Amino acid sequence: MVFFRNQFSDVIEWEEFRDDMIFWKWGNKEIKKGSKLIIRSGQDAIFYNHGRIEGVFEDEGEYNIDSEIIPFLSTLKGFKYGFNSGMRVEVLFVNTKEFTVKWGTRNAINIPTPQLPGGLPIRANGTFQFKVNDYLSLIDKVAGVKDQYLVEDVKIRITSILDQLLMKWITREGKDMFNLQANSFEIARGIQEDLDMQIIDLGMTITGFQIMSFNYPKEIQDRITKTASHGMIGDLGRYQQVEMTDGMASGKIKGGGTASDMAGMMVGMNIANEMMKNVNKAGQSQQQASTSASSSGKKPNFCPNCGEKNSGANFCPNCGQKLS
Repeated sequence: MVFFRNQFSDVIEWEEFRDDMIFWKWGNKEIKKGSKLIIRSGQDAIFYNHGRIEGVFEDEGEYNIDSEIIPFLSTLKGFKYGFNSGMRVEVLFVNTKEFTVKWGTRNAINIPTPQLPGGLPIRANGTFQFKVNDYLSLIDKVAGVKDQYLVEDVKIRITSILDQLLMKWITREGKDMFNLQANSFEIARGIQEDLDMQIIDLGMTITGFQIMSFNYPKEIQDRITKTASHGMIGDLGRYQQVEMTDGMASGKIKGGGTASDMAGMMVGMNIANEMMKNVNKAGQSQQQASTSASSSGKKPNFCPNCGEKNSGANFCPNCGQKLS
């Protein structure tokens, strides 16, 4: 909080100071000899007259009007006459902190993509940061016509063009329209540069811009999730088994009904097929081993007829098949 206190005990202060205020103007009021200026952390006091800055006080602390402030304001009319009868000045109190604002797209943005002729509708949200960095521009463009300026005023200005900038930079930097988060840093960096140009004339700068998430329509998001699941499992048969098993485990497929019986039968058939494949593969391996052993003149380790293990006999002890 910044305020003046004069010898008659009347107090002039930032009466309506709030964290969402960028500046507040104490306009054209009288200060007298004996007044003091008190600046607290995170605030600056700017003396100006007819749009011209006469003095800027940035360091927190207490300033005496006679010994510390007058030397900075000696160009103002009246100070050279002893400053006994009072003097009217304008003081702009500025909140110097960095502001963080949440943003979100107003409407879904249709991003051109070959897969969807009408465009891919997406929404996005995130945060951006800004702060005052040029007092001359602030006074010239804003403080000259307004007594106070809020964070909401900046947010309205930013969000009015944000949808257009998102479309511009998503089209330019989005390598995969179905995974825009992978390129969110490049997209955000481009948007920050453009937004900075939009508010630089107000004496402010965009210090950061972040995209937290991109949101697709539910149907498209479901398809993206399912495609990702297919890729993770890698085999359609296994995917169907996992889907069915998960459905029964979660209760979405319940026992006692035709749907459940069909589901259980499908799972059983799939598992049986997998088992038969494994058995056939094992049999083929044994057959190949026996054939190889026969061609080399050695007795096979397993009977080619029944698969019984052989310990060196000429005939299979199980089925009588000749092994030599």
